[in-house]
Amino acid sequence: MIKVLRLSESLDIVAMAGIDPDSDGLARARRLKVATTHEGVEGLVALDEFADVQIVFDATSAGAHRHHDEILRPLGRTLVDLTPAALGPYVVPPVNGDAHLDAPNVNMVTCGGQATIPIVAAVNAVTPVHYGEIVASIASRSAGPGTRANIDEFTETTSSAVEQVGGAARGKAIIVLNPAEPPLIMRDTVHCLVSDCATEDVTASVEEMVGRVQAYVPDYRLKQKVQFERVAADDPLRTLAPGTGEALKVSVFLEVEGAAHYLPAYAGNLDIMTSAALRTAERMAARHGKGAAK
Repeated sequence: MIKVLRLSESLDIVAMAGIDPDSDGLARARRLKVATTHEGVEGLVALDEFADVQIVFDATSAGAHRHHDEILRPLGRTLVDLTPAALGPYVVPPVNGDAHLDAPNVNMVTCGGQATIPIVAAVNAVTPVHYGEIVASIASRSAGPGTRANIDEFTETTSSAVEQVGGAARGKAIIVLNPAEPPLIMRDTVHCLVSDCATEDVTASVEEMVGRVQAYVPDYRLKQKVQFERVAADDPLRTLAPGTGEALKVSVFLEVEGAAHYLPAYAGNLDIMTSAALRTAERMAARHGKGAAK
């Protein structure tokens, strides 16, 4: 809600729905003169303002999203899914942001996926990625009940998207909830196993992709230069790239700091999700020539 109000020139907020009548988010929405309901999707549909709604952002949980999709899709609303339910096609804006603009439901993968899949795709644009592995480390305090309930869905959805969107032949995802105090900002590590290639081309592709993500997540950044390590013939990693001759492990280390529009700056994991969802909805609005979509 805050990002739409502050940043978007093509989207208008119609309503905000939740399930806790005492939540700070609903209170903030009321202060900003946004229609609210604490009765979930049923309450949203019952609002007079629902007639103006065209796009619904769902930032709940994978299980809840399935219920929301059953109700909203038959009513002709487009869903931008910020949960790992993955009912619709995966969308990562700098990689395939224009591929599914007509879909009734698009999935934003996960925070780890939004941060790392662009990097896998950047490497894959230069040389085939035989195996891609990502590790997303987020502050425990930035992981709400939805995230904690969806750890399995997180790993499965992200792994699948590393392959389907990032282009890796095989993908794996790991999430770490870091309990450190004060909370640490999001850190992501990407490892790609590739055949021998021009390392300078890979570095250039990764750096160009970082710039594309920074267009909507300004504090997304490389922590150090792209790393390359030759994989020995007897290294067990070689089993993931059989018959490729010489092999390299490409390692990319990222940091994602949030914009702190509403959530704390350390919650880069939540910021990159909401930013990617906003970018996707704006492209949908532009695609359908709706002017200010609701």
